[in-house]
Amino acid sequence: MKLQNKVAVVTGAASGMGKAIAELYAKEGAKVVVADLNSEGAETVAREIVSNGGVAKAVKVNVAKLKDIDNMIETAVNEFGTLDILVNNAGIMDGMEPVGDIDDDKWDLIFDINTKGVMRAMRKALPIFLEKEKGIIVNTASSGGLNGAHAGATYTASKHAVIGLTKNTGYMYAEKGIRCNAIAPGGVETNIASSINDLNDFGASRTRAAQSVMPRTGKPEEIAKAALFLASNDSSFINGTVITADAGWTAAF
Repeated sequence: MKLQNKVAVVTGAASGMGKAIAELYAKEGAKVVVADLNSEGAETVAREIVSNGGVAKAVKVNVAKLKDIDNMIETAVNEFGTLDILVNNAGIMDGMEPVGDIDDDKWDLIFDINTKGVMRAMRKALPIFLEKEKGIIVNTASSGGLNGAHAGATYTASKHAVIGLTKNTGYMYAEKGIRCNAIAPGGVETNIASSINDLNDFGASRTRAAQSVMPRTGKPEEIAKAALFLASNDSSFINGTVITADAGWTAAF
């Protein structure tokens, strides 16, 4: 098994890509902290992992809250003795608003979840990784973090920031045994659309051209396989970069 005896934290793990990642990691031998704001969903995923012979612990986490992030990482250490892999997957969408229609409160919320939460989890995990000179970070970015036509201005900016943070971290700690990479999924069949409130008609109309050339949507399990690759020794020479998983969608631009 590729992750035998590793300890992993996966955020947004109650559903979608996070759930698929947590389940695949557990299948490959990792002890998994299933972190999500949806505590009932996280508990369900953890129970399913255990019933299939794996090891998991569910934790309720609002990644916009510092105390929840700290508790999440501390739970991994307290329950399983250490932390080896951090997967920052939790995120929400905007309403496709262009910059002229951005609301300050919504901007702050999306950045708190999509970007600041990622930074805080990485910051909390780094002392553990530095002490043992080994650690892996996998961030879920987005094809919207690579171009400007897949979402609104706020989501796009938040995911561009995640990619910049990923690249900087990969370089900064490259000689410390720490690898940090990101996955940029295209359209994936998850429930993230449920986080869209007050769809902006103009912004949505402008993204339609890009969406029209999407070859197909992906399955959460396909993204999980990329996350497994980045968390395993198979990707030992890959650091500070982004794997695009979108069936060739962004190759059109």
